Amino acid sequence: MKGGGHNIAGTALTDGGLTLDMSRLRGVFVDPTARTATVQSGCLLGDVDRETQLHGLATVLGFVSETGVAGLTLGGGFGYLSRRFGWTVDNLLEVEVVTADGRVRRANREENADLFWAVRGAGANLGVVTSFTYRLHKVGPTVYGGLVAWPFESADEVLSAYREITAEAPRELTLFLLLRRAPPAPFVPEEWHGKRICAMAVCYSGDVADVDEVFAPIRALGTPVIDQLRARPYAELQSWLDATQPKGNHYYWKTEFAAELSDEFLSTLRELAAECPVPGAQLVVAHIGGALNERDADDGAIGNRDARFVYGAAGMWPPEEPNEKRFTQWVRDAWTGLRPFSTGGNYVNFQTADDGDERIRATYGDNFDRLVEIKTKYNPENVFRSNRNVRPLEA
Repeated sequence: MKGGGHNIAGTALTDGGLTLDMSRLRGVFVDPTARTATVQSGCLLGDVDRETQLHGLATVLGFVSETGVAGLTLGGGFGYLSRRFGWTVDNLLEVEVVTADGRVRRANREENADLFWAVRGAGANLGVVTSFTYRLHKVGPTVYGGLVAWPFESADEVLSAYREITAEAPRELTLFLLLRRAPPAPFVPEEWHGKRICAMAVCYSGDVADVDEVFAPIRALGTPVIDQLRARPYAELQSWLDATQPKGNHYYWKTEFAAELSDEFLSTLRELAAECPVPGAQLVVAHIGGALNERDADDGAIGNRDARFVYGAAGMWPPEEPNEKRFTQWVRDAWTGLRPFSTGGNYVNFQTADDGDERIRATYGDNFDRLVEIKTKYNPENVFRSNRNVRPLEA
C-alpha cells in the first residue's frame, strides 16, 4: 500500500507485485466535541494538522509534514508531542482495515481487539488500513519553538546541557539534538553555510507566559549562530524540518532507542560528528521520554516502553553522488559505534532494506511471538509482505 510514499526503505512499491495507491484518499473529519479525528489513509501529516488546528486540537504525529499518516502510524509514530501523549498509536482509537481474506473490519479495543493490538506498531503486516480514528488534545494554535544552533566548537557544552535539560524538562518541552553541517538555507547566515554546528529543534507546547523560564537553560548556552526560536503556529512548526528531507535524494539511516545519555555516549557522538565526511549527514538524538513510558510493555505491538531517546546516523546525498558507497559505509560504521548504548530495541519506520530479520524481531522484543500468532490468524499466506515483514507460522 502506498500512502504518503515517504518511507526511506521504499516499501510503498514492490517489483512484480500490486501497489494499492491510497494517496487520493485525503479526507480528515474532526469532531471537536468528542476530540477525535477520522483520517483517510492517503493523508499527509500536514493535512491532519491543518484541519485539527482549526479547533486548537492535535494528535501525536511526526515532524515532517509531507510524511504519510498511514506509514507513520502503522509503525508506531513519534513526534514533538510524544512526551505528553505517547506514541502515535497510543492515541489511536480505531481503524478500518481490509484483511487478507478481503473482509472489511473495524478494530479497536473492544472489536477485533487482537487485530487492533497488532496494528498498533506492525500494521503493514496485517492488512490495508483505509481510515484511522485518533484521540485529539488541546495544543496550540500557537506554540514556541524552531531551530537554534551553536558552533561545533561548543559541542561539549551543548551536549552536556542537552542531557541536563532533557532530564528536567517539563513534558510540554521537546528537544531534538542535531549534529550536522549548516545547510544553505535562507535562515542560516551565509558565512555558516557548510560549517559544522550543534543544533536543537525545539517545540514548547505549554503556556507561552512561561517561555522565559523554560528556555533559560538554552539561552544560557551563549550567543547562537542560528536562532529561529519564536512563537509560531503549531502547524508551521510541524513543517519546519520539511526542507531537510527534500524529495529525490538518496537516504540511508541507522537508528536505535536509548534509555539514557551516558558520558561515553555523548563523547562517541561528538567524535563521530567531528569526522563525518558526508555533507548532508546528521547525527540525531530525539527526546521522547514521558507518557509512553507509563504504559505496559504489551500495550500494543509497538512496545519499547523503556525508550526515552531515539538516536542514530542519517545520511543524505544526491542520486549522482560518486561517493555513495563510502557515505553509506560511514553511516553503518557510525551506527556500529553507537549501537552499544541501545536498549536493544529500534524503530521500525527507520529501518532500511538491508536490515535483516533480527532487527525486526528486536523491534518488537517480547511482543514478537504474540505478533506472529496474530499475523498467522489474519494473514496466514503472508499476502502483505512488502514491508518490514513478520512472517506467519509455516509461511
